[in-house]
Amino acid sequence: MRWENLTADSGHSRADSALFGADAVVTRTFDTPEFAGITFHEIRARSIVNRVPGASRMPFEWTVNPYRGCSHACVYCFARKTHSYLDLDTGLGFDSQIVVKVNAPELLRRQLASRRWQGEHIAMGTNVDCYQRAEGRYRLMPGVLAALRDRANPYSILTKGTLILRDLDLLKQSAEVTDVGLSVSVGFVDPELWRTVEPGTPSPERRLDVVRTLTEHGLGCGVLMAPVIPFLSDHPAQLRATVRAIAAAGATSVTPLVLHLRPGAREWFMAWLAGRHPHLVRRYERLYADGAYAPRWYQRRVTRQVHELAQEHGMGPARGGAPRRVREPEPPARASAEPTQLSLL
Repeated sequence: MRWENLTADSGHSRADSALFGADAVVTRTFDTPEFAGITFHEIRARSIVNRVPGASRMPFEWTVNPYRGCSHACVYCFARKTHSYLDLDTGLGFDSQIVVKVNAPELLRRQLASRRWQGEHIAMGTNVDCYQRAEGRYRLMPGVLAALRDRANPYSILTKGTLILRDLDLLKQSAEVTDVGLSVSVGFVDPELWRTVEPGTPSPERRLDVVRTLTEHGLGCGVLMAPVIPFLSDHPAQLRATVRAIAAAGATSVTPLVLHLRPGAREWFMAWLAGRHPHLVRRYERLYADGAYAPRWYQRRVTRQVHELAQEHGMGPARGGAPRRVREPEPPARASAEPTQLSLL
């Protein structure tokens, strides 16, 4: 293991200090096979509940992200650009330089207790995966889920990781007091494509086993079929095979999302494409000529095909829920009695 204390004089940008104290960063590497080549930057964040910009297409307003950077190393990951805000590389650096907000659970608990917080839905796993490999060592999510459960705060999780099953009991406890939305990302089931485009993730089969297990324990789980990759996973036979596997796993819904290539991710993905599928480069340049998103006609075609296949298996798009509130504790019957616990609606 190697340690290095980083301070304001060690090259961190001003953007860092807006997110965490520059004197509270520790960099570690671990001499274990699962973390080979990965560096962890432990920080004490100043805020953990993030507001989504109004211009975002995301269907939620608040997020919690205990990590920045992701060892899943998905070549298409749209979050790569965020690493540049910390003067870190958006390519290999995004895959191997992982920022860990070690105080995430305690900070979240404090922010949820604030009078200004109205109990809005919180989405997790929407930027980088909160159940990536680092979570196996740092174990931030149990504290995060416990804080949300104790305030009966609604939340959702999107993951490609199987580690979510470790927290099955906490998920079930949360579902008893508030709305919990669970989704697993499985864009395709082609094993060769998976190995090259999502090299750090569990296989699609293992992810579908997560869906199956959550469902068997009474926790409905949808699948975000993302990304559908043009010319590599969008053939009708491929879409059918993927939807069939998702249905067989017991998913409550399937929602397709076509690959989008934002700055940072676009350069990395196109370099990968040129190396693996050079004959597709010109086709991608034409398809994404107008920006980060594929043309609407293409998105609608894929969405229609997936929805038709999903209907054959009794599935549909995901639906959200409403928040629940925490009931204030009643006063004890006698002055000498122990304080009552918060009762959750």
